[in-house]
Amino acid sequence: MSNQQIHKRLSDEQIAFILAKYASKEISLSYALEHLQLKRAGFFKLLANYRNNPDGFTAATLRNQSDKRKISSVAEQAITAELMKEKQLIENKNMPIKFYNYSAVRDDILAKHAIEISVPTIISRAKQNDFYIARPEKKVHDREVITNFAGELVQHDSSHHLWSPFMEQKLYLITSIDDYSRFLLFAELFEHELSWNHILAIESVVLTHGCPLKYYPDQHAIFRFVKDRDKFTPWQTHTKFTDDVTPQWKQVLQDCDVGVTYALSPQAKGKVERPYQWLQDRIVRTCAKEKVTDIAEVRKVLKELVHAYNYRWVHSTTKEIPAQRLERAKQESKTMFREFKVKEPFESSKDIFCLRDRRVVDCYHKISINNCELKVPLVPQKNTVELRIVPDYDSLVAEVRMWFKNRLVSVQKVAHEDLSI
Repeated sequence: MSNQQIHKRLSDEQIAFILAKYASKEISLSYALEHLQLKRAGFFKLLANYRNNPDGFTAATLRNQSDKRKISSVAEQAITAELMKEKQLIENKNMPIKFYNYSAVRDDILAKHAIEISVPTIISRAKQNDFYIARPEKKVHDREVITNFAGELVQHDSSHHLWSPFMEQKLYLITSIDDYSRFLLFAELFEHELSWNHILAIESVVLTHGCPLKYYPDQHAIFRFVKDRDKFTPWQTHTKFTDDVTPQWKQVLQDCDVGVTYALSPQAKGKVERPYQWLQDRIVRTCAKEKVTDIAEVRKVLKELVHAYNYRWVHSTTKEIPAQRLERAKQESKTMFREFKVKEPFESSKDIFCLRDRRVVDCYHKISINNCELKVPLVPQKNTVELRIVPDYDSLVAEVRMWFKNRLVSVQKVAHEDLSI
């Protein structure tokens, strides 16, 4: 493409002639671009001006419009100020930020100053003022998961991170994403990575969207028992092999008739890693700029970003907004999400989304959980009761639901500290 402006290379008559030939489909787009020596964007801007006024067309119109699009001094100052904040984050060794995020700069300027500026304009100013770091080429994933239906596969993972430089405590971000639509079905921050928190994630997805066909986690001990790696767990014996033990998280999925497929490598989970990177980058930047100091504020930032990701942003792979793609899949019956139903003999979703254990009733009609004794009056001695335990980390009181021979025989409230959970 020529660096010389088009009105200095060609007359208005020459330009109009080629535009007219293209408009009447007598020549191809590639032919027109070659002879006008323009890129696609510039060509279609010129074509729009020609179609609006073919008799009075002049290339100077485009030049004058370009002059009108020059951004104001206020916008220039806003770009510089936001880029300076980005630079400070990159230079802070405690921050996991290595590159400028020009889309984030654009969004911050729009939110704070109500000024719309294109990302290319911001990048142009960044290069002019030494706010630019070239990104390395992306690595190709060694495994790609391809689905044709919503709910066919839910990718699930967690990330442990210091989300704000003004906080001392790292937090766990637990996320579930629908592979087909890329809709974030669940995203929440927790102080600890517990099986219970991952069970809460399943409960949220199932009760809100239905039961998917499969979950796709990594091989963390919460999700999968692996022989030798998990040799110090209470379940390890010489006869226990990989998957011979079913973790609490997986038991919940089994009660929901949901399958599990494990990722063989971090690269294989590329689709869930990319939203993590998007969320991580935006959360850290926002928390740093707003000087967020506690978990409640970080959760608020997360909630706003998840909403933007699901309902406003066009996904780079699907070229659709995740919420719209998910809704379209439902309307076209391209979904494998199934309605959740409590299996008999259980009576409540509490019996499904819970922690599980078993205890033998002693001669005093009691059971013991971590030295906490509970009475079980309706069960004969030496018989085993199944326990379905529902913690509540707000009240710090758990509900212990006791089952014997497919019958709920007792429901008791017990303090967390007594159960040691």
